[in-house]
Amino acid sequence: MSQLQLAPERSDVFLRISAHLAQRTDIASALEAVADEIAEVIPFTHADLCLIDRPGWLASYEVGIRTRWSRAHTRLDVSPIRDLLTGKCEYMLCDNAMQDPRQTFKDACSEPIFNHKLRSRVHVLMKVMGQPIGTLNISHSTPALYDADTVAQAQHVADALSPYFHALHKAELAQRATQIGEEARAREEGLRRGALELTQALEQEQQRIGMDLHDQTLADLTRLLRDVNNEGSSKSSDLARRISETIDDLRRIIDTAVPTLLELFGFAHAVRVHLERAVGSEPIEIAVTDNTEGAPDRLEPTTRTALFRIAQEAINNAVRHSGAHRIDVTLERFFPNGLVMTIHDDGCGIPVDPPRQSGLANIRTRARLVSARLDVLGEDGTTLRVTLEGQP
Repeated sequence: MSQLQLAPERSDVFLRISAHLAQRTDIASALEAVADEIAEVIPFTHADLCLIDRPGWLASYEVGIRTRWSRAHTRLDVSPIRDLLTGKCEYMLCDNAMQDPRQTFKDACSEPIFNHKLRSRVHVLMKVMGQPIGTLNISHSTPALYDADTVAQAQHVADALSPYFHALHKAELAQRATQIGEEARAREEGLRRGALELTQALEQEQQRIGMDLHDQTLADLTRLLRDVNNEGSSKSSDLARRISETIDDLRRIIDTAVPTLLELFGFAHAVRVHLERAVGSEPIEIAVTDNTEGAPDRLEPTTRTALFRIAQEAINNAVRHSGAHRIDVTLERFFPNGLVMTIHDDGCGIPVDPPRQSGLANIRTRARLVSARLDVLGEDGTTLRVTLEGQP
């Protein structure tokens, strides 16, 4: 004969459970709301729902006593109810869980059982559409209080609770996923902005170095060249030639470090000048076409500079590695208010496994920093397309 005297059958218990749950939007408050109804059916010291949160992990929601089970997620393999959720049994009934090896095995997360003397325990599955979603767990400090009738009553309660708590849990998981996604996007945006600010600082430093080279080093070399030319010897002529070449190289470095043409004459003109210098005496036809009425010059300065650096890198790659006979740079509108820069050459195209990818990697990095889409096509030569959306 059972020691448990169940509450008299009350036809309105499950109706009240449904009414309470219909007014709740989170699991913890919903369980609190139906705690009294559960106690009418099965008296308890501690009750909890243990829901499958993600593969291998369980989340617990408690009433009666607060324990570590609800303070942190629990791994399934160390949970006292692992046998039930892994299909080894259809339910679990313990006369004294403190002495039950199914619940107190090595490394089991069973401290609350001992801390609160949860001796009598009954565990039944919660299912939705035939699939387990978790367990309903009822505990009492009195040993051997529950029996087979308790299991049946607990299963009735679990069946009533399952659809409601499954829906609430799904909503909680969706909200958590949204929050995680927003936090990830915020971190990504923070990193992007930080990298953009760093790029801007590096650009400014690069310009400062270029100005120093122009004002000091280039001036010194020019004076040295003038002095050597005045000497008039054959050795000095050779030295003058070498110094002159050094000055030319240095001017190219300065032009790259300080995009004065970009500032003074605009984007399209700066790209054309760089293209002409990059081609030099090579028999390569070039064309720069701006169909945007100067839209690149209305970009935010850091974005405009990044776009110019991309153009420089792509042009250099085309001149040095493609063997092209023609290079075209085109600026066009992108509906409704975007901007597209296309750099096309009729050269050998991109190898399947290029030996060096640092140039393209730099281009990709610069494109990401200004939230631009980069497309690289290897048919009929190479086409590099940079798309900026939402620009002036």
